Amino acid sequence: MASIDSIRREYERYPPNGLRRFTRWFTKRIPTRLYARALLIIIIPMVLLQSVIAFVFMERHWQTVTQRLSMAVTRDIAATIDLINTFPDKTAQDEMIRIARERLDLSVAIEPAGDLPPPRPKPFFSILDQTLSEEITRQIRLPFWIDTVGNSNIVEIRIKLENSILRVFAKRSQAYASNTHIFLLWMVGTSLVLLVIAILFLRGQIRPILHLTQAAESFGKGQRMPDDFRPRGADEVRRAGVAFIKMRERIERQIEQRTAMLSGVSHDLRTILTRFRLQLALVSDGPELDALNKDIDDMQSMLDSYLSFARGEAEEDVGVMSLKTTVEKVAADGRLRGANVSVTVEGDDDINVRPNAFDRLLTNLVSNACRHADEVTIHAQNRGKWLTIAIDDDGPGIPEDAREDVFRPFYRLDEARNQDETGSGLGLAIVRDIARSHGGDVTLSDSAMGGLRAQVRLPV
Repeated sequence: MASIDSIRREYERYPPNGLRRFTRWFTKRIPTRLYARALLIIIIPMVLLQSVIAFVFMERHWQTVTQRLSMAVTRDIAATIDLINTFPDKTAQDEMIRIARERLDLSVAIEPAGDLPPPRPKPFFSILDQTLSEEITRQIRLPFWIDTVGNSNIVEIRIKLENSILRVFAKRSQAYASNTHIFLLWMVGTSLVLLVIAILFLRGQIRPILHLTQAAESFGKGQRMPDDFRPRGADEVRRAGVAFIKMRERIERQIEQRTAMLSGVSHDLRTILTRFRLQLALVSDGPELDALNKDIDDMQSMLDSYLSFARGEAEEDVGVMSLKTTVEKVAADGRLRGANVSVTVEGDDDINVRPNAFDRLLTNLVSNACRHADEVTIHAQNRGKWLTIAIDDDGPGIPEDAREDVFRPFYRLDEARNQDETGSGLGLAIVRDIARSHGGDVTLSDSAMGGLRAQVRLPV
């Protein structure tokens, strides 16, 4: 039999359908931003706490006080009825009315016998109406009619006696805890003040995190970090900001060291290649010399590719360029290679990219497509927060299991889309390096034209 631990692990891994549905429903409806979630963490417990306090107060204090006040008023009315029944003469009744007015704060009148008015409509929510009716029924046990509806400060009570009707007017405050709303107002007002303080405090705590996020996004897109960025806020946020600055400095230092090293190596090798060219120029022409000159040209081209890949255009600043103009220029270069290239551009024309790097990204992809296909289409769309460029062709394509390998530096296919003899295996590696330096990526998939689709997706 399965152990309890294994059952619990299986339950946690595959929760019931109802729980999964509730989790998905709840996840879709809660806010995603840290500021909103932090406010909910403060507001929800505060609302729950106040709701519990208000319920307990309404259920215990308010109802208990109202019940005791209603009990006291009903007791005074019952005592008045007993005195009227005991001393039925007119003089005694007038004296009892005076005593009730002066000592019990009740306005009492004895009217001739008759029928009570029809019952008034019950209020939607009134503890006084319910409590006072229950006390009159319990203590007096005679037909009665009460009027507690409205905003009047007076409560009218009529009780049908044997030979008359007793009409009593009492102050609402005598039978009802009327100052309860003051407590509720204080509770709600204090909560609003605390909420405003919490919002202002949270805004000050969240702002450094937002600045850190903006700086990280700018660095991820290859843009300059904001000039006013510096670690602020709580200790943990400051430490994260300092760690980010140090990480950025290390990355930039490593890029500079790699670029400087390869630049030096390239310079030294170019010097040697120049000597080879001079020595070959002094030798008479021949087929062997032509082959050596071609090898030197290939080595020169490879050195240039290596150095360009190492630099990654990292030192270039971000600028504004025309998407349509850039795509049309690259398409024109592709047509010179003999391919039929069509272009469609949608959305905003201005884009913020590193111009030279972006131009090289498109040139590498389009030239690679034109090299192996006759029909090429370029569809660029700049809408919302993303710039998407899809390049489709009708060429032989790339096997699915090799589509990630072709992005590795120096990787060369043995299939139909292999680089030509002068290639260095860095074309697609440079493309992905440029795309990721902008915060995006490049993916390969099957094209509707039967060949390959290369899709570039960059944040804007």
